[in-house]
Amino acid sequence: MKKFKFAVLIIFLFTGLHNYAQQAPSNQNKVKVTGRVLEKVTKQPLEYATISITAPNETKIIAGGITNPKGEFDLSVPLGTYDIKVEFISFKATEIKGKNISADTNLGVINLSEDAAQLNEVVVRAEKSTVEIKLDKKVYNVGQDMMVKGGTVSDVLDNVPSVSVDTEGNVSLRGSDNIRILIDGRPSNAINVAEALRQLPADAIDKVEVITNPSARYDAEGGSGLINIILKKGKNQGFNGTFIASTGIPETYGLSANLNYKTAKLNYFTTAGYNYRTNEGGGKTNSEYFNEDGTTKSFLDEDRDTKRTSDGFNGRAGVEWAITPTTFWTNAINYQKSSGSTRDLINYNNYDAAHAFTGSSFRLNNGDTGSEDVEFTSNLIKNFNDKGHKLTADLSISEDNDDSNSVITASSPNSNNTLNNQVQRQVQLQADYVLPLGEGSQFEAGYKGSFGNLNNEYYVTDGAGVKDENLSNTLEYKENINAFYSQYGFKVNKFSYLFGLRWEDTNIQVNLLDNSDFNTKKYNNLFPSAFVSYEISDQSNFTVSYSKRLTRPRGRFMNPATNYSSNINIFQGNPDLNPSLTDKYDIGYIKRWDKVTFNTSAYFEDTKNVFSFVRSPTGEEVNGVPVILSRPINLGKEQKFGFEFTLNYSPFKWWRLNSNFNFYNVKTTGENSYTDFTTGEVVVQNLDNQANSWFARISSKVTLPYKIDWQLSTMYNGEQKTAQGKNLGQFSMNTALSKDILKDKGTIAFNISDVFNSRIMRSYTNLENQTSYGEMQFRKRQFNLSFTYRFNKAKSEREKNTAPKNEGNDGGGEFPG
Repeated sequence: MKKFKFAVLIIFLFTGLHNYAQQAPSNQNKVKVTGRVLEKVTKQPLEYATISITAPNETKIIAGGITNPKGEFDLSVPLGTYDIKVEFISFKATEIKGKNISADTNLGVINLSEDAAQLNEVVVRAEKSTVEIKLDKKVYNVGQDMMVKGGTVSDVLDNVPSVSVDTEGNVSLRGSDNIRILIDGRPSNAINVAEALRQLPADAIDKVEVITNPSARYDAEGGSGLINIILKKGKNQGFNGTFIASTGIPETYGLSANLNYKTAKLNYFTTAGYNYRTNEGGGKTNSEYFNEDGTTKSFLDEDRDTKRTSDGFNGRAGVEWAITPTTFWTNAINYQKSSGSTRDLINYNNYDAAHAFTGSSFRLNNGDTGSEDVEFTSNLIKNFNDKGHKLTADLSISEDNDDSNSVITASSPNSNNTLNNQVQRQVQLQADYVLPLGEGSQFEAGYKGSFGNLNNEYYVTDGAGVKDENLSNTLEYKENINAFYSQYGFKVNKFSYLFGLRWEDTNIQVNLLDNSDFNTKKYNNLFPSAFVSYEISDQSNFTVSYSKRLTRPRGRFMNPATNYSSNINIFQGNPDLNPSLTDKYDIGYIKRWDKVTFNTSAYFEDTKNVFSFVRSPTGEEVNGVPVILSRPINLGKEQKFGFEFTLNYSPFKWWRLNSNFNFYNVKTTGENSYTDFTTGEVVVQNLDNQANSWFARISSKVTLPYKIDWQLSTMYNGEQKTAQGKNLGQFSMNTALSKDILKDKGTIAFNISDVFNSRIMRSYTNLENQTSYGEMQFRKRQFNLSFTYRFNKAKSEREKNTAPKNEGNDGGGEFPG
């Protein structure tokens, strides 16, 4: 680790010295070049369009800049003859060759057209809105949402179309948690992804990209798609930044800063944040037990009260160096450290068959957690020309340490202590090559290697400190993945095509060291993808796509350690799980009018060896109550069909509406078998199930008098039948108010999360000899107040990547897979 930190320090010092040694620009008489850049179809101004002025047939930029919110630019150049280029991402660049500048010159209005030839970045409507809808993804611009001021990445994702975050912080896409989360195009290396997302401040994020059907360029991991979280990296020259301070009820407070210093050659960027959060929650499980003849045997009511506290620091620092006009090198360090405590009290009340009270007991779990994560990333880009011909190389080295221990006391028979220590190390290498082959066609190829090692020690001891050999274990998980891909895209008239093929070779070792149980899983797969789009008009497009996806079991799913938070409802991972394979089909249509943008899609997913959680009796009892084990298995097959639409409507300049609706049908077929500990017979559970469910979200943003912004968002998750019961519907509402102060340099925002305190998971479970009704609320209603201060940057800045020829982490598209 010391060598690692020393190497990064050398990089930072070297780039700093290089910046200091730059020569000052020459002093000449200069004149002004002005103009305005608009979108050709809508005539809307394009903010952050890039203007580059060079000598004829030269690549060295003499002067350059970006447009303001009105699309205007104002540059100073010496007298002379120049080539002038105007660019904006996803639009065709406009060039003015051999322009003689002998006095102040106004170039007038420059109209840019959308570039449909950019197969993976076709913007149907380039409007300044919270949500941008594109052919292959939805892009959520975080900076314009008051709901997340002073919040975390989890709060951000819970406001993104097609995405939802449950009360435990788990992220799902189109109703499925079978997804892959990327940060700056790289898989999150954190052991506990949900907790890592809750530690990262929302202000560190530029935007979130939702890709429901990825091409061969991206990792095959994630059966239902990818979510890419893009972190901020300033684009303005000079020193600029943002500070946010927040506080809330239950006790919550935080402070974060996003700073950037950019020169002609170097761009320094950093984000740092500290937060303390209190989550108060609770729940209950009411169970009825039956005799063999079906009559009631007894009742048990469990009441749970939970309080979690956490404080953490998250920091990121990096530098981007323009080595030459065509070569760019970016290095960054990400550091995260957090600690927390959990108090989980469960009270048990027992009743006989007539529901007469027979006794009570309790179980108290006091636990502490801590984690420390360090990651170094390096990205090198070589542009061979300005037509998209380039080579990129990426390196990522990370180490993640998670520790947790708890003391479990109960009314009987005695207390227990648990200790869980996880260390994960990972190295990732990636190279991508992009070669344009002519107008509207492009070839891509690349390699990615991912090499990880996870060591998990889990101990359970009794009150006397004696280790429980049945519950304790040491898990060693090693995963090596090598992948190659190639894809070719081209355009014929109004049709665009993109065909690709990815090959991944996987070598996994799952070793239980205490039992000398060693398991190796080796497999390789081909993952084809195909995309066809038809440009009906400038305002509408139709797309059809297919891809094959894979989901590997990891972490909690494969760890055989018993979750001991409840001694009658326990969870255990399954190291024998196999990966699941999914064939994905998607048909999409986009249409826009002056004030409305409408996007709809129908999708079908066919998954084999799908993961499913099953519950079965263990044969043990605690105070006469049967102990039920929940564990994941490979179920036979799952087929999911659904449709969704996103509607953005701006009836007035002061009112904007965004809505998202998703309906789907899931059909699963398979069975599970276990041994009845009473009779010794094998019991086969038929887990065939078919269910409908739906999700809806609508968000309204209104500008009130005195320039006060008000945002209201409501969400509803529909009821869904499961193989062993059903999950009930869930409603929640969030709201926020904000006001700009200090000449728009500052913003005060107040938000309420879960206004009606209604975000509660409710479910019914039906087993052979038991039925249960359960409720769980991970986080109760929260109030939050935040103050944002900006310097040397506009409020509306979204820090767009307006110069794709010199910006980071993309392997032929926008980010590597």
